[in-house]
Amino acid sequence: MRKIFLISGLGVDTRLYNNIDLQDNEVIPVDWIEPHETDTLETYAQKLIHQYHITSGSVVIGTSLGGMLTIEIAKKVNISKAILISSIKTINEAPWYFSLFRTLPVYKLLPGKLIQKMGYFSKPIFGKFTDNGAWLFEDMLNKSSPVFIKWAMRAVLAWKNETIPPNVYTIIGDEDLVFSYKKIKNPIIVKGGTHIMVYDKAKQINKILKSILKKK
Repeated sequence: MRKIFLISGLGVDTRLYNNIDLQDNEVIPVDWIEPHETDTLETYAQKLIHQYHITSGSVVIGTSLGGMLTIEIAKKVNISKAILISSIKTINEAPWYFSLFRTLPVYKLLPGKLIQKMGYFSKPIFGKFTDNGAWLFEDMLNKSSPVFIKWAMRAVLAWKNETIPPNVYTIIGDEDLVFSYKKIKNPIIVKGGTHIMVYDKAKQINKILKSILKKK
């Protein structure tokens, strides 16, 4: 039985993986810990490694922000597989608006609580929610930390990684409006997949994960 760590995205928690079936593996949800204001994605990843005892041979699955942290973990620990869902491996795969927000970092002027509230208006970008999915998204956002959200926005925009560790797999939807599959190097593409496909297209994702986990 292998250990599989699950890291969620910005503004959500590991309930995002509620429909994911990893069978007989030991699944460990990674809850967010409050960052120090000086943390980068690299230093925050080191804190997760220490807090959750992520060791060589483990599997780490990260969605969106969690995928970027998965890359940083894989650069520090010889994990068996780094699986990214709806995420990017390097700054070269980042969308155009990253540069815009670096040039005009208006989010710095906004309190974290307001940024959290603005998340409700971004739901259409992530995909179409069922009634149950919409409730879950709003509940996760309500319970997220405004401090964490504001820190994460800054840390993501400051991320300049160009290193791709070994054994990295990226699963991306062809209808993802946050990260474009066209910019991803060697992706596994899910037809009709949006940014929330780990939740609403779990059947397809489960098949892909099963295939990846079988690889030596």
